[in-house]
Amino acid sequence: MDAILDRSRQLKQDLIDFVLDAEGELAVALESYFAANAKSQNNRYDAAFEKKLLIDSFLCEGKVGDKTPLDLFLESQPELSQSDRTLLNNWRHSFLGLFAVNQILPDGFELMNWLTAKHYIVKPNDTRTQEEMASFKQGEILLTRISPVTDSYWMFSGPCLPMGNLGKPKLAVAIGNFKQNHKKHLYRDAPDLLEQAWQSVEQYHQDFIDFFGSNEVTIPGYQLNKKLTEFQEVITKRRLAEAGINESKSLEEIADEAGISQAEIKAAAEEAGADSKTVAQLFGSKGNSKMVTPKVELPDNLKKAEQVTVLAHTRWGQMLLPTYTKFKQILEAEDWQSIPNAEKLVRYYLEEPTINVFVWHHLAQQYPRQLEKALQTILGRPNFNLTTDLDSVLQEFNKPLEPELPEIASVPLHLHNLFEEAVAEVNKSNSKSKVKKKEGKGFGT
Repeated sequence: MDAILDRSRQLKQDLIDFVLDAEGELAVALESYFAANAKSQNNRYDAAFEKKLLIDSFLCEGKVGDKTPLDLFLESQPELSQSDRTLLNNWRHSFLGLFAVNQILPDGFELMNWLTAKHYIVKPNDTRTQEEMASFKQGEILLTRISPVTDSYWMFSGPCLPMGNLGKPKLAVAIGNFKQNHKKHLYRDAPDLLEQAWQSVEQYHQDFIDFFGSNEVTIPGYQLNKKLTEFQEVITKRRLAEAGINESKSLEEIADEAGISQAEIKAAAEEAGADSKTVAQLFGSKGNSKMVTPKVELPDNLKKAEQVTVLAHTRWGQMLLPTYTKFKQILEAEDWQSIPNAEKLVRYYLEEPTINVFVWHHLAQQYPRQLEKALQTILGRPNFNLTTDLDSVLQEFNKPLEPELPEIASVPLHLHNLFEEAVAEVNKSNSKSKVKKKEGKGFGT
């Protein structure tokens, strides 16, 4: 183990000890960070692994006032050399990722971050961890944080959770879970991808406004389902046109006229937003094959809902709320407590994670006085002030004040392809299973 990697181990342990031994504001900040970010109570992670992971991320991402624990550690250690300070400051670029082991090296690994397809040389900084990682195999999937050590290699920063050598369906699920549970860490090592994803959200919002004519739409669920299908078709046709693809022609005709291969035209169509399975089916069809969009389906509970309200925002995305009309009726009533189950619905909006800050701000803008009175009663806080206290109350219910990347955001092409291939494998497996069941029916069954 080289000297700088060994020094990184010593400094890392000193930094962890500094945080765990702290009292006062730093100790309170650590406790608050755990309360806001812990997932193990939902059985998503092993509690011991998560504790180590949260401590590691708190070092650079936690806040004590306007400073991080790393800032406070550097201030408390004036005797540190410039090389030590440089190494510690580099750790501000640490990030959590879902990595694949591409290559096993004598003293570490070449890893690929599945979220961004970027490659890293990563080394354990102590012999015990190195021995534990000796069983890792090529293709193994790891959930871990890494930190830069030099310009040429990184180190395992926190604990490492090996997940095995996953097939495409299980890998797609693991990536989906990562996106759900670690939204703040999406594309941390690829700000260009993150910016493109946010731009896609803004474009989708503008497309929504252009199609529906408003950022608030309330219609029966079955009608909304049809409208969203039409909306998706409009978007896909426009993107195909922007990609130079004439959707009125078959793919064979497009390929022949352009003088390019079917593989190239498939790739262009998929990148423009067309479903890869549908695109594949269009080849080999006769005469009148068209570019089509996969059917957009709402969940059954929304399709059957009497009224569904869609609230659209340029950053928060689109909220689909089957109870929004009911909530507004509560706020519009002379005596809101006379409405059946009124308090239950308001508490649901406070406690349900998918009802975000944007929804509450939208209601506060439309019904400030009524909402303030309702919350004063329900929270048991007669001095509650909507203008000054709403955000702090929403934080108490673990609602982030800043938007996280919505599900409608675009994903890198390599992830899109993985998800499509995973779905194809699952469908193929299900088809084989059905055939076997039919073949198994014989005499006496």
